[in-house]
Amino acid sequence: MKRRVVVPASLLIMCLLGACAAPSPTWRAKSAAMVDELARQNAMTIFPQEYRNLLETYEHGEAVLHVQENERAADVFYLLALQKGSLLKSELLLYKQREAEAERARIAAEAARVEEERLAREAAAAVAAARLREQKEREAALERQAAAAKTEAYKEYQQQQTLNYTVRRGETLPQIAARTEIYNDSSLWPLIYRANRDQIRDPKHLWPGQVLKIPRHFTRDEALEAKRYSGKK
Repeated sequence: MKRRVVVPASLLIMCLLGACAAPSPTWRAKSAAMVDELARQNAMTIFPQEYRNLLETYEHGEAVLHVQENERAADVFYLLALQKGSLLKSELLLYKQREAEAERARIAAEAARVEEERLAREAAAAVAAARLREQKEREAALERQAAAAKTEAYKEYQQQQTLNYTVRRGETLPQIAARTEIYNDSSLWPLIYRANRDQIRDPKHLWPGQVLKIPRHFTRDEALEAKRYSGKK
C-alpha cells in the first residue's frame, strides 16, 4: 500500500509567496526571444532609443543572473524587458501599418499622376488632330476656291475668245478679219462666216448693224482650212 506524502501547509504558503526559488528565471527565454524578434523586425533602426532601452533592461537581468546569481531579481528585469518589448512590438506594428498606408497612398498618387499624364497626352493628341483636320479643311477649301476661280477665269477666257463685232457700212468679212483686234489676217474670214451662218446668207453681203460672233478658240487645222477656203473664193 502506497504512503501519501503530505506537504505542510506552511511550506505551500511560503512557495506561493516566492520563498521557493525557481530552478531558472521564468521570463528569461521569452524576453530573449522578444529581443531577437524585434531585432529581426529592424526595431533597432526604426526605434533605436526604445530598442536600446529594452536591450539594456535585458542585459541588466543577464548581469544580475550571472554576476549576482540572483534569479528572482533577474526575473524582474526579464519581465520588465518583456513588457517593454511588447509595447515596442505594438509601436513597430503601428509604424509598419502607417508605412504601408503611406506606400499605398504613394502608389495611388503615382497611378493618379500617370493617369493624369495619359489623359493630358490624349487631350493634346485630340487637340493636335483637331487642328490638323481644321488645317486640311482650310487647305481643301482653298483648293476648292482656287478651282472655282480657275473655272471662272476659264469661262471669262472663253467669253473673251468669242467676241462680238458690229458690222459697219460697206465692210466685208475679209476686212473685218484683217482688223488688228480681230485676226489681223483677211484670209481667216471663213471662220467668222461659219460662226455666223444663222445670219449670213451670202459672205459677200453684210448688213450694217449686224452683230457677228468672232471665234477666238480654233485649231491650227481649222485656220488652214479657212485659208484654203478663202483662196478658192
